[in-house]
Amino acid sequence: MDHFEIRDGAMHAEQVPLAAIADTVGTPVYVYSAATIRRHVRVFRDALAGLEQDGLPPLVAFAVKANPNAAVLSVLAGLGCGADVVSGGELRRALAAGIPAERIVFSGVGKTADEMALALQHGIGQFNLESEEEAVTLSAVASRLALTARVAFRVNPDVDAGTHAKISTGRSENKFGIAYDLAPEAFARAAALPGLTIEGVAVHIGSQLTDLGPLETAFGRIGTLIAALRAAGHAIRTADLGGGLGIPYEPSKPIPPSPAAYGEMVRRATKGWAVRLIFEPGRLIVGNAGVLLASVIRVKPGSASPFVVVDAAMNDLMRPALYDAWHDIRATAPRGDRFVANVVGPVCETGDTFAMHREMDRVAAGDRVAFMTAGAYAATMASTYNSRALTPEVMVSGSKWSIVRARQPIEALIAGDSVPDWVHDLAEGE
Repeated sequence: MDHFEIRDGAMHAEQVPLAAIADTVGTPVYVYSAATIRRHVRVFRDALAGLEQDGLPPLVAFAVKANPNAAVLSVLAGLGCGADVVSGGELRRALAAGIPAERIVFSGVGKTADEMALALQHGIGQFNLESEEEAVTLSAVASRLALTARVAFRVNPDVDAGTHAKISTGRSENKFGIAYDLAPEAFARAAALPGLTIEGVAVHIGSQLTDLGPLETAFGRIGTLIAALRAAGHAIRTADLGGGLGIPYEPSKPIPPSPAAYGEMVRRATKGWAVRLIFEPGRLIVGNAGVLLASVIRVKPGSASPFVVVDAAMNDLMRPALYDAWHDIRATAPRGDRFVANVVGPVCETGDTFAMHREMDRVAAGDRVAFMTAGAYAATMASTYNSRALTPEVMVSGSKWSIVRARQPIEALIAGDSVPDWVHDLAEGE
């Protein structure tokens, strides 16, 4: 469920007409609904009811990569969420938004020594290690700082998540984690390193998952591993089950499993583990909480279907070009009739295409459209390709709204470059 709906002939974000935002801020612009974020956190937590361990509820560590906007993170901090981060920059963002360090989990295959030091000095809750080599580096950094790192190993269970190849992370050929069969030896060697305390096991097999079967298979393997690790003398206290539960994008596709169904599967799969569970939802929390609002520049005739050229482009919303991802495209002031069209942006790439031969609301030059389900992996993946400024972002709460990231002036983009003096000499042939 989201809070974007047509009211009195015009699409609103909660109580705010999208037209009011577009008229003030211009387009393209991302618009987020705070009420939707709050609702999704509540629904996810309700699904995990009864999974407390030692009086502690599961830790919901929002995957910051899905949407790192400070206002979004601040809403989540106020709800008591933690953060799953994959870079020093994301760590700084989470801390700045008020997420306590002890609720932060640091994942990712390429943590540098400097990033490790930053996280150790802030006292984060857990490092999810992805290789033995990383464990050695973290041990050295922790020893140098006279600090102790609480760690888990991310284990690759070699389970096919059944999702897009570019967001599948749990197969043996993926770059993430250590091989399941090698995990006992890796834990044993890490336990002997100074500066490390073994806390748990982590697993994450992919994103936008629409079938609970692969997840349950992966969790089953993790449960077996936890038992084996304990038998070997390791005190396993946490199990990070990752995120990845899918959300509806394409109306014609089956609805992904509900958080309630996911929670029931987790209760079944983790029975008897006696660990504090950690979850890393990202898309599930913010995906439906955002739209990308764009204006129609013109409608150009095509050989089969007309081209609706909008002022948003692949640099603003990369998912269709990167993953062939579907986003529902709706007129913000629909007239009631529909047509079949191609929706494209102005970037000089054939890949700058949002939809081909899509049945949609009929639009004309000057109309506005909303790309739905654009709250996750959207603004965070934007670029300045074709010297296009980064898209602004707006948050709505009830009847209130504010710009939470201003549109970047082109002048600022240009000013970021510098021209060395010797370049001018090249023009003179020297």
